[in-house]
Amino acid sequence: MIRVVVCGASGKMGRTVCKAVHSDPELSLVGAVDKDYEASGIQDLSEMGENKVYLDSSLSAAIKELKPDVVVDFTNPDVVMNNIKIAVELEVDMVIGTTGFTSDKLGEVERIIDGQDVGIFIAPNFAIGAVLMMKFAEKAAKYFNDAEIIELHHNEKYDAPSGTAMKTAEMLSSIKTFEDLGPNEKEILPGSRGGNYKNIRIHSIRLPGLIGHQEVLFGLDGQLLTIRHDTLDRSSFMPGVLMAIKKHKENRGVTVGLDKLMEI
Repeated sequence: MIRVVVCGASGKMGRTVCKAVHSDPELSLVGAVDKDYEASGIQDLSEMGENKVYLDSSLSAAIKELKPDVVVDFTNPDVVMNNIKIAVELEVDMVIGTTGFTSDKLGEVERIIDGQDVGIFIAPNFAIGAVLMMKFAEKAAKYFNDAEIIELHHNEKYDAPSGTAMKTAEMLSSIKTFEDLGPNEKEILPGSRGGNYKNIRIHSIRLPGLIGHQEVLFGLDGQLLTIRHDTLDRSSFMPGVLMAIKKHKENRGVTVGLDKLMEI
């Protein structure tokens, strides 16, 4: 039985992860951590299962008390780096769904974990369909010189662009150098053409009612290819999260992307 502590348990994703872990016969939800657990409304999580789930505001205290095998982190970019330091120091593997990991931040994680026998798994997106969308777009990039990304998320999302959009752009740019579209264009409203990452425009939309959606558009004379994925419920992320937890021993050091576990 794999012992799991969920950090950021009061959030929408954190609660969904807690329930998914609790429902899986191979996993045991032993702890739920939130910065202010007494005020966050996660007391109901303590009643899951035959044994009460340990609640705390301190990840360090929870790890020392519970000796988990894996910490699952769905917090925010301002908190996750300190959580990684705590987990590495206490020699506990992590599965991270918190977004906002730039190349600089990933380099910092590499430095934190250097020489330690700990696995840190980071996924910009845990939806299997979203991973396939990115891989299909990577395949298509070979045949198109122009691409743009539109990502749509709920209005409470912390970062823009999304981690999935940035990861997709990195994957596309690793295949080829894209052309600079409209070098002579003028933005009447600054930012209306979106962010520019290696000549790939990224447009972020934030509206209530959305969860997580992304489309990659490729243009060529006389044709348009659109590759899109829609997340309609947060439960779509759970198979990927559970997969990463169960395979935590297979990955030492830093591993980025669910595709590494899907063998695609």
